Amino acid sequence: MQIQPVILAGGTGTRLWPLSRELYPKQLLSLIGEHSLLQTTLIRVSLIPDALPPLIVVGEEHRFLTRTQVEELNLFKDYQLLLEPLGKDTAPAVCGAALFAQQKAQQQKQENEDILLLVLPADHLIARPDDFVAAVLRAKKLAKQGNLATFGIVPDRPETGYGYIRKGKKHTVQSFVEKPDLATAKKYIADNNYFWNSGMFAFPASLLLAELHEHVPSIVTCMQEAVAKGTPDGVFFRFDPRAMQESPADSIDYALMEKTSQAVVVEADFGWNDIGSWQALWDVTEKDQAGNVVSGDVLLEDVENCLIRSEDTLLAAIGLRDTLIVETADAVLVAPMHRAQDVKKIVKRIKKQRRSEFHSHRTVYRPWGSYTTLEMHDRFQIKRITVTPGARLSSQMHHHRHEHWVVVRGTARVENGDQDILLREDESTYIPLGTTHRLENPGVIPLELIEIQIGSYLGEDDIVRFDDEYGRNAS
Repeated sequence: MQIQPVILAGGTGTRLWPLSRELYPKQLLSLIGEHSLLQTTLIRVSLIPDALPPLIVVGEEHRFLTRTQVEELNLFKDYQLLLEPLGKDTAPAVCGAALFAQQKAQQQKQENEDILLLVLPADHLIARPDDFVAAVLRAKKLAKQGNLATFGIVPDRPETGYGYIRKGKKHTVQSFVEKPDLATAKKYIADNNYFWNSGMFAFPASLLLAELHEHVPSIVTCMQEAVAKGTPDGVFFRFDPRAMQESPADSIDYALMEKTSQAVVVEADFGWNDIGSWQALWDVTEKDQAGNVVSGDVLLEDVENCLIRSEDTLLAAIGLRDTLIVETADAVLVAPMHRAQDVKKIVKRIKKQRRSEFHSHRTVYRPWGSYTTLEMHDRFQIKRITVTPGARLSSQMHHHRHEHWVVVRGTARVENGDQDILLREDESTYIPLGTTHRLENPGVIPLELIEIQIGSYLGEDDIVRFDDEYGRNAS
């Protein structure tokens, strides 16, 4: 039975705001070391003997950043990104991945051999990868005996932020338990039959689909159509939007694991942490002599047991204890460390107010490069645009704004109405409202230009696309 890793790389990780945003979520951040959480997950997967290239389930809006991070590692040739047109929680995602894996096996004439789906969130930290691989092989053995395996983390403290799994006889799951209060969590620790629910699973594909069909047949029906009508596009495979829209939204825990009689738990002790808050990050990160976790341009005076992170500017702190400070170009978070979980309350308010700080940073990444907002006012804004060598933007026009482009580095090829222009450093062009235009970097170094937008409306949704090699729809 071959292992098919399925990496769940959706979600935004709002408790790590302001670093994590809707368009730049937690799994794509480099929080510890040089690699992102997604990349460290993929590196662990590469250690599993004879595992197939991974299937990575990701939201449509994160597909290019995810592809870039996967290819930076150069670990897999035949990986696949399964694109969700909208989030429906983990049960439809896992079901769709199982159906896609079976379809792929049929195309490769391997349908007679069952596949073991190893379902892993993309944003967890595991300190001991070798122990992780050993746990996976134990789960494979149990799954081959006709079981749906979940990984239960051996707890090392009474934790109120995690759900628990209660083990029955042998490896059976007696029950899943919601997040407890502190007194209850202490009782769980004293009873050696309780484990943290990690959200990691090992499922024989055929058994998984049979059990899903018994307990939530509507999800299977919708995802069968979503896969059958899905569209391949290189490393991407898009689930059909209409079919997936009809699917119920539910987690794999609620939809299946709490209902099935086939659940077993694999005891796992490999230094697991879901990095669900800034407090959790402080817990697992190397500290200085005063107990501080520091990143960026930071100066400290008489500071102890703090997490202080600067992304954009000098950050100085004096006389602080047990405090969290995270600075980005457009937002600063300050809180007592023990209130780290309450960041989600602030994020909820920011989202309700429809502030841009919920969706993105000042620098926004696109398949062709990135842009950084330098100034933003009612009727004009200034951006720095960076275009990767050989890349080009869509052919487009705007209804509400004019644009001025000034090249500061590299060479730009510009389609401006009927004109085809080559611009070098310190040269510029003006694009009137309603004019079809396109920008390309024909050179071998990154193209950087300053864009000045002037108009009555400057939103990113004022783009009418006529041709786009990245498969984005007109908006």
